[in-house]
Amino acid sequence: MIFKILLLMILCHVVDDFVLQPTCLSKLKQRKWWLDNGITDSLYENDYKVALLIHSMSWSIMIMLPLMFLTEVNTFSLMCMFFINTTVHYITDDCKANKLMINLITDQSIHMLQILITWCYLTINIIC
Repeated sequence: MIFKILLLMILCHVVDDFVLQPTCLSKLKQRKWWLDNGITDSLYENDYKVALLIHSMSWSIMIMLPLMFLTEVNTFSLMCMFFINTTVHYITDDCKANKLMINLITDQSIHMLQILITWCYLTINIIC
């Protein structure tokens, strides 16, 4: 059962990061898209950050769904991992989409590592 949860988490990652993320959201996460479309007003200068945050929160919830429904993980641990995963996902996607510091392979490797760490951390009590 524990390994099935890990596989479900990976599936949820693929669904949220590729299937459920519409093209418009992936563009809105890029500050360059806003500038290329002539949206330079200071009122909108940080809107790309909101798009990054929305996607990061959605992804964090999605990868943790199997753990929430198939295990007895306590709420505090879930909330901690949600905050950590959202923050790491945000920074990672920003490094790929805006800072152009990493490529898709590195981006996805970090996300897989996040999933593995989350799975290990939240299932350790079940195994013991």
